[in-house]
Amino acid sequence: MSTAQHAEPAVTTPPAPGPAKETDGRTRQRPLAVRLLARPEVGVFLGAVAVFVFFLITAPPVRDGSSMANVLYQSSTIGIMALPVALLMIGGEFDLSSGVAVITSALTASMLAYQLSMNIWVGAIAALIVSLAIGFLNGWLVVRTGLPSFLITLGTFLILQGVNLAITKLVTGNVATDDISNMDGFDQAKKVFSSSFDVGGVDVKVTVVWWLGFAVLATWVLLRTRYGNWIFAVGGNKDSARAVGVPVTFTKISLFMLVGFGAWFVGMHQLFTFNTVQSGEGVGQELIYISAAVIGGCLLTGGAGSAIGPVFGAFMFGMVQQGIVYAGWNPDWFKAFLGVMLLGAVLINLWIQRSATRR
Repeated sequence: MSTAQHAEPAVTTPPAPGPAKETDGRTRQRPLAVRLLARPEVGVFLGAVAVFVFFLITAPPVRDGSSMANVLYQSSTIGIMALPVALLMIGGEFDLSSGVAVITSALTASMLAYQLSMNIWVGAIAALIVSLAIGFLNGWLVVRTGLPSFLITLGTFLILQGVNLAITKLVTGNVATDDISNMDGFDQAKKVFSSSFDVGGVDVKVTVVWWLGFAVLATWVLLRTRYGNWIFAVGGNKDSARAVGVPVTFTKISLFMLVGFGAWFVGMHQLFTFNTVQSGEGVGQELIYISAAVIGGCLLTGGAGSAIGPVFGAFMFGMVQQGIVYAGWNPDWFKAFLGVMLLGAVLINLWIQRSATRR
C-alpha cells in the first residue's frame, strides 16, 4: 500500500502593524501660505501694497505719474542708504552715525573743492576717502574693543555732528557751504548723482535707477557669494563663524565701510541737487534708515534678513511721506505712521523668528 504525501500549504501570518506614526505638529509640514508669510520679504511686500492702495484711495493725486515719480524719488534717497545699513544689521551691528555721515561727505566735497578752487570731482573723491575712513574707524573700534556698535557709533554720531557745524562755520563763516554750481566738473557730476530722464512724459530721478541697481547687486552678493555667507555667519554667531574660518574682522569692518560708501553716494546726491549743504542736517535720518531695514525683515539680533525687504521698506516710507502731503494731512502725522510701521514690523519679525525656531 502506498501512502501519498501531501504538503500542507504554508501559512504566512502578516506582521502586526506597528504603532501609527505620531504627528505632534513639530514634524508636520506647514501649509504653503504659512511658509510664504513667514518670509520677511513677503510680509513687507504685502504691507507696501496695503499702504499703496490706502493712499491711492485717500489721496487721488498719488494716481498721477509725476506724483508716483516723487514717491519713488523719496524712496530711493532712503533706500540707497537702507541697503548697506541692512547688510550691516544682518552682520549683527548698527551704525547710528550714518545720517550725519551723509552730511559730512557732502560738506567735505563742497568745501574742499570750493576753498581750493579745484575740480569738483577732486572734492568728491576726497569725500569718498573720508567716508570710507569713518566706516573703517567705526568697524575697527567695534572689533578691537568688543564694545557694542551702538555705543561706538553713537560717539561717532556726536563727533561728526559737532565737527560738521564747527568746521563749516570756521571755513565759510556760515552754517551752510557756498554755491558750487559754477565750478568745473559740476555738470558731469550732476548727471551721475542727480540727473533725471523722461519716461512717458514723466521725469524720473536717476537715484531710482541707482537704488534698484544696488538692490540687485546686494541680493546677488548675499545669496550667491562667499562674502554673503560670511555676513550671515558673523551676524548669527561670530565665535562659531571664526571657528570655521570666516574672516570676522574683515567682514565687520568692510560692512561699516560699505555704510560709508552709501553715505558718500547720498551725500553727493544732496550736494549736486541743492548746490549747497546745511551743516546741521542729517540728524535723525539714521533712525529712518534702520527702521526701513527693520521693516524690511532684518532682525535686530542679526543673522537674518535680505536686500529685497529694505527696498519695500523704503518704498513704504516714501509712500507715506508723500502720501500724507498729497492727502492734505498734517505732515506731523508722518512720525506717527513711522512708529506704527516700525512697531508692527518688530512684532511680525518676532513671530517669524519664533516660527523659524519652532520644531
